[in-house]
Amino acid sequence: MSPKPPSQQQTHQTDDYLKLRKSITIQEASDSQIKKIYQILRSSQKDLQQFSVSQRAAEIDKIIGYIKANKEAICTRIVTDTGKSRTDALVSEVLGVLDNLHWNKANAHKILKLRKVSTPISLLGKKSYIQQEPYGTVLIIAPWNYPFHIAMTFITGAFLAGNSIIFKPSEHTPLTGLIEEICAISPLLKQSLKVVYGSGVTAEKLIDEKPNKIFFTGSTRTGKAILKKASQYIIPVDLELGGKDAMVVFPDVDIKRTVAGALWGGLTNAGQSCTSVELLCIHKDIFEQFIEQLTTAVQPLVINTGDQGDADIGAMTTDFQLEIVKQQLDDAIEKGATIIAGGNTFNEKGRFFPPTLVSNISPEMKLYQEETFGPVIALLPFDDEKQLATELNQLPYGLSASIWSRDIDRARRLANAIQVGAVSINNVMLTEGNPALPFGGVKQSGFGRAKGKEGLLAFTRSKSILIDKQSSKIEPNWFPYTRQKYQLFQQLIDVLFTPSWIKLIKLAKTGLALEKEAQRDRGNQ
Repeated sequence: MSPKPPSQQQTHQTDDYLKLRKSITIQEASDSQIKKIYQILRSSQKDLQQFSVSQRAAEIDKIIGYIKANKEAICTRIVTDTGKSRTDALVSEVLGVLDNLHWNKANAHKILKLRKVSTPISLLGKKSYIQQEPYGTVLIIAPWNYPFHIAMTFITGAFLAGNSIIFKPSEHTPLTGLIEEICAISPLLKQSLKVVYGSGVTAEKLIDEKPNKIFFTGSTRTGKAILKKASQYIIPVDLELGGKDAMVVFPDVDIKRTVAGALWGGLTNAGQSCTSVELLCIHKDIFEQFIEQLTTAVQPLVINTGDQGDADIGAMTTDFQLEIVKQQLDDAIEKGATIIAGGNTFNEKGRFFPPTLVSNISPEMKLYQEETFGPVIALLPFDDEKQLATELNQLPYGLSASIWSRDIDRARRLANAIQVGAVSINNVMLTEGNPALPFGGVKQSGFGRAKGKEGLLAFTRSKSILIDKQSSKIEPNWFPYTRQKYQLFQQLIDVLFTPSWIKLIKLAKTGLALEKEAQRDRGNQ
């Protein structure tokens, strides 16, 4: 039995979606257009810096209000461009954006403010600060799988930090005009943002104009190309790339709840998430029981787009990604894998791919090693926790994972052992659901962090400031060097880094001697 295909009414809505998809056309930006955009934004960024973080946060409030008031229309635009189910568009995109915007505007001031830090006793009388400064004009290149969420979260984060922004959406899901429409509610944000449409050709031109920093979310292959291009100009880059996320299930779980988590984690957004569950690792003691319940639970899922919130899984967004999924499945079957559910498209025209469960997976299969990015879950039994950690760490990716067990100590032990950027325990894809938590991976999943404190700071560079009093004193470490100074500095090192209850007394005595020697030298000059 296969998951439920679209009804007649739903098929009609799907046809509307396909007609709208065909109307998406992208014209590449010219060299002169791009140069002009950079000139405008570099000028507007100087104006933006005159506004405080609190003033910029007030502008984000306007954006939040507009999105709330227009959430249905925004969902429709997202569904049109991506083929998502409507609930996926509402929850993963709209709700996710509002969550992140609300957290950022509430916390930006304390994260980005001038921060006083400690000054060592050897620099007595001086004060030290860290100041966060915007990079200037940043380039944000977004993917096609979450075109609204990533666009609005990154744009508003960069704006809060004081940057002007060039935003290039994916040519596959451009949401033409939507980002501009929303940001126009804030004149200050509107003048700090330019949306540039185009393919990778346009992205290359944008990099050639030397933005102050690049933020890219997308495939590992494209990320490597951007990194190589940016390295020519020594442009810093943050990369959030692919994943091959594992869900590890121990025998002591509530199977019904864990099955539900596995299905949602592997199939939400038609599996087109960097943190989708792609490897479902189930302890051998419950493997057969778990698979039986998983197979039963996948059957009632409704696959469709253009729905009214009553479809579970939408269409895949691009033809090339659909082809990748097919090729991986063909390769796995050829090498001995078994299809338990799904496995063939029932609507090629609509890019629908049924939820697919695959067992008998082995490391030589593409389905095991490569990111699938589709509604396919590979099922693997395991019986040794340490061996499993070793095998998972041999994968090229390291974005996130989930671990399911009543034994929290065991779950945390495994979480510490596997090389990933985030771990959800007894839930799935939930670290990115908390706006306070940073998001990013290791190995070929990229580097840098989005969201939370680290995410806001990523849009800034730190400037160190040390303040001393204006006086006539000469610093002991300044010229001229003398043998007496050398001996006193030796004493200073011994006092500073040797534990002693009379340390402060010794330090004061040595410090005064150095000061006296420095001023004596000054008098001799």
